[in-house]
Amino acid sequence: MKPLIVLFIAFGISIVVTAITDMYNIRLSAQIAMAVMMVFTSIGHFIYTRGMAMMLPSFIPFKKEIIYITGVLEIASAAGLLIPATRTITAWLLIIFFKVLTPANINAAIKHLNMEKGTYDGSGPRYLWFRMPLQVLFIVWVYVSCLMY
Repeated sequence: MKPLIVLFIAFGISIVVTAITDMYNIRLSAQIAMAVMMVFTSIGHFIYTRGMAMMLPSFIPFKKEIIYITGVLEIASAAGLLIPATRTITAWLLIIFFKVLTPANINAAIKHLNMEKGTYDGSGPRYLWFRMPLQVLFIVWVYVSCLMY
């Protein structure tokens, strides 16, 4: 829920700023909003490392390291969305990234994982009713704002 709120607030602020500066650009505003959201979500990788590592299936080694690396990659993706020369490749990689997250989200829901606490008292499969459409929204957002011309 928090990433969605950050995405919409950043989008609203960006639209207002581009309108005030006579550079009104909804696509740029959407790209900026996704970049802000990616920085926001990357912070979770360093604050909630334990809980995020618990999302990964048991057969995956080096869980904490993967969480740190993906946090850094999310920061890099934020920069990549804002650089015209790297925007297209970054957008495609983000779409793949969002799809790759699906098994971890399913695993977290099955285990009733509370990512922020690092415990197993989360909302469980109900979580997927919000998370899966959210993943689709992020994919569509990136595609429309960065890849559709």
